[in-house]
Amino acid sequence: MREVVVVGGGVLGVSTAAHLARQGARVTLLTEAGLASEASGRSLSWLNSAGEFPAEYHRLRMLGLDRYRASGAHVSLRGGLRWGEGVRAAYEHQTAIGYPAEWLTPDEVAAGVPGVDPAAVPADGALFNPSEGWVDLPSLVDALAHDLVAAGGAVRTSAGACSPVVAGGRVTGVRTGDGAVVGADAVVLATGAGVPAALAELGVVVPDATSNALLVRTVPVDTPLTAVLNTPRVALRPAPGGSLAMDADWSAGEVVRRDDGSYAVPDATVAELLQEASRVLAGRPALTVESHGVGRKPVPGDGHPVLGPVPGVDGLHVAFTHSGATLGLIAGELLAGEVLSGEPSPLLSAFRVDRFPG
Repeated sequence: MREVVVVGGGVLGVSTAAHLARQGARVTLLTEAGLASEASGRSLSWLNSAGEFPAEYHRLRMLGLDRYRASGAHVSLRGGLRWGEGVRAAYEHQTAIGYPAEWLTPDEVAAGVPGVDPAAVPADGALFNPSEGWVDLPSLVDALAHDLVAAGGAVRTSAGACSPVVAGGRVTGVRTGDGAVVGADAVVLATGAGVPAALAELGVVVPDATSNALLVRTVPVDTPLTAVLNTPRVALRPAPGGSLAMDADWSAGEVVRRDDGSYAVPDATVAELLQEASRVLAGRPALTVESHGVGRKPVPGDGHPVLGPVPGVDGLHVAFTHSGATLGLIAGELLAGEVLSGEPSPLLSAFRVDRFPG
């Protein structure tokens, strides 16, 4: 039985660990802090393949959506609505490639997309993608961790900063924050924004475009909204318990990362984000913040996932992507298969580490 250590408590790490355990590996999952305590805990987790992606990336994202559709757990696939600059061109691209897309007038939005204020929709309409949705990643991560343990795996949270141990060009285990080493035949590194620095320690270059992220959650609000909304000033979706989750590029840009690694979030930024969300909702409800999550958003330098074996270090595999929510289930499945079989998946061939110059 292969001994595999997976480092990272987000959806990519826990999904990979659960798939490995289901296939008979002896798996230990190590997390620096708690499960979903980093990017997976503050992701809008919009499930989609709505962009102008290369064919290989679009195919992988569509498979990701299929896996969520099949599982049905902690997921809502009841559509996504967008409007703003470039959205009409996006609609034309989507129809050209066969991605489910509809162009709706404001009246059609009022009739078919509950909870949206049609007055906020531009007169020329909006793009509705009926196959899109969202997932509650903390709940999914907890469920996957339960599956991992049920299959005989182990979960060790609060293990501190973990790093691969390499000898003779091969990974032999993982050193935890207290200096202890957990031995392994293979290691999967899925530490989000920490991946590029960890690989750099091994002399492996992965360009990094990681940025700040801010996700605001409201207290429960009476709204029939079911779709994910992406508008020029706010993106938002329903969340478990009747609250709303929201973010925006402009609000993340106002987050300040201090020299000590902590973050400052201006109160005015959160207040404006709540106001922008209220403006696009039917009835314009008063929204009150319940909590906000702030930290780093993992983004590879070219924007595309980095998935698979690390060149020059036998037995070490990596998962690093901005689209962790959409790819969470499918990437974990494919990575687990590669680790155990040693056979590369053609579905991941476009996302290898060695596409970057050394």
